[in-house]
Amino acid sequence: MKTKKVELSVEIAGVKLQNPVIAASGTFGYGREYEGLLDISSLGAICTKGLTFIPRQGNPGRRTHETPSGMMNSIGLENPGVAAFIKNELPYMHKLGPAVIANLSGSTVDEYVKGARLLNYSTVDMIELNISCPNVKAGGMAFGLDPRAAATVTRQVRSVTPSKPLMVKLSPNAPDLPAVARSCIAAGADALSLINTIKAMAIDIHERKPIFNNISAGLSGPAIRPIALRMVWELYEFVRVPIVGIGGIASTTDALEFLLAGAAAIQVGSATFAHPPVMNDIIFGIEEYMQKMGLDRVSKLSIR
Repeated sequence: MKTKKVELSVEIAGVKLQNPVIAASGTFGYGREYEGLLDISSLGAICTKGLTFIPRQGNPGRRTHETPSGMMNSIGLENPGVAAFIKNELPYMHKLGPAVIANLSGSTVDEYVKGARLLNYSTVDMIELNISCPNVKAGGMAFGLDPRAAATVTRQVRSVTPSKPLMVKLSPNAPDLPAVARSCIAAGADALSLINTIKAMAIDIHERKPIFNNISAGLSGPAIRPIALRMVWELYEFVRVPIVGIGGIASTTDALEFLLAGAAAIQVGSATFAHPPVMNDIIFGIEEYMQKMGLDRVSKLSIR
């Protein structure tokens, strides 16, 4: 019997990806770090490591810690700055093949705006606005926890990025995630990605002190997947923009759950550390599943 041809490409905020599998920010560097370990050209897109307008050295002390079914990180956004990224990393990223999504962070609205302005005149395909960063002018509370703060930074970034699709990455720690999501969309977001890491901590029982200098850190990996899936499912009811699902995706089954729940695409993060070709496996697995189910387009996977 002839195998049915399937169309894996998806469109997120006007950007066409050859498939719905995206390398998540912070786990894939700028792409070149994984050359030779997987077929990078087959990916839908690569999200850059978190970028800030001003270069950052990152957090002192220990930065990662393994947990049951996951890991914690307190990297502190170590990066060369937006300008250096555009000059030294972006040209090579385009040679790798997949679409380039620049993950933008900042500690003040002004920092976000300055970074976004540079990215607007660059060749990145999309900006992913990370609003889980601490707002230093609001006592350290993350922009993404409060709908008004989230709207403010989204609106200001949107005002200087008229030519770039804007996707906002939401924090699972927000008390009212739908309210934050709606405020971001009203302020100009074209798409949403979720979830970012969950706030957590660990203690060294031998040293009798917290493992991380910052006390808390971000939890990722399979342990958070059911939480992330639930949030994607629930948020789908409140918004009418594309949702990119993130959180503990480590297999084809995991990815399909998010796509069935209404996500237009998915990002794979910490699973790449354990098995670099995992995204290649997931792309093949999605295609195989679609053929088996008689579906010809990724959008038809959703049960919503």
